Amino acid sequence: MKKDKRIKNITSTVLSQFWGKLERIDFDFKFKNGNWKRLSHEAYGKSDGVAILLYNPETKKVVLSKQFRIPVFISGVSQGVSIEVCGGAIDEGELPETTVIREAKEELGYHISNLKAINTVFLSPGIVRERVHLFIGEYKDSDKIDHGGGLEIEGEEIEVMEIPFNKAMEMIDSREIIDARTIMLLQHLKIKGLLS
Repeated sequence: MKKDKRIKNITSTVLSQFWGKLERIDFDFKFKNGNWKRLSHEAYGKSDGVAILLYNPETKKVVLSKQFRIPVFISGVSQGVSIEVCGGAIDEGELPETTVIREAKEELGYHISNLKAINTVFLSPGIVRERVHLFIGEYKDSDKIDHGGGLEIEGEEIEVMEIPFNKAMEMIDSREIIDARTIMLLQHLKIKGLLS
């Protein structure tokens, strides 16, 4: 942790470590008025992650995935179905680029060699400590090596969707696409004019 003169007496209590680690962090924080206050927050996470949007400049299509997500379901949204970019957790000692190539093969069935890093973001910095490395990658039909669908041993059942870019943008407006990573990467393609 980086040293900060506004923060002292940091303690951590692990509340749960089932999949990721949920910690209660207690610390003293110095406000701008000079007053110190004892604060408590929770932080959750496992490891950093990756997400990639595959796009085909010739056909003007993108590759997305559709899968069941329990947080979406218990929020009462879209029967738990999420349409999103390919993504996953970075294994220990693995580079984000290596992870994203592996995930594209497992989930989407594409071998990707043309990657471009876009940004590294926090999706919910108030509680989740995971950083997500965002990528885009060009693909051709010949890059498809199998059907994808994820790994059964990881409890994945993924439907691969290759759809026109314009339709994907419409799906943001219709709220069929509600995943923040997907919206950011689709908007990136639009802003940069990569599929105009």
